[in-house]
Amino acid sequence: PCTLYSSSADFEDRCCFFKLFLDKDNQDVHAELAKLKAKIQEAREQISNMPGIDSSPLEQQQQLTTLREQVRTKNQLLQKYKGLCMFDVPKPS
Repeated sequence: PCTLYSSSADFEDRCCFFKLFLDKDNQDVHAELAKLKAKIQEAREQISNMPGIDSSPLEQQQQLTTLREQVRTKNQLLQKYKGLCMFDVPKPS
């Protein structure tokens, strides 16, 4: 039979080496996971603090429609007042 290791001591040495290697990688993975978890938690907190996040999609759509109508009305008023030339009053001599 074919064996990968010349002796059981050689096998144990290699196992210890791989175990140390894996433990180091495992520690690195845990450190990176902790960083990632912290970033995810920060993102969750930022999202929960966003205005309107507690509104339903329907409520958000209604608010958007209302705001668009307000912008449209204000633009119409601006055009109306521009047409009246109220801002081009000549200075008294």
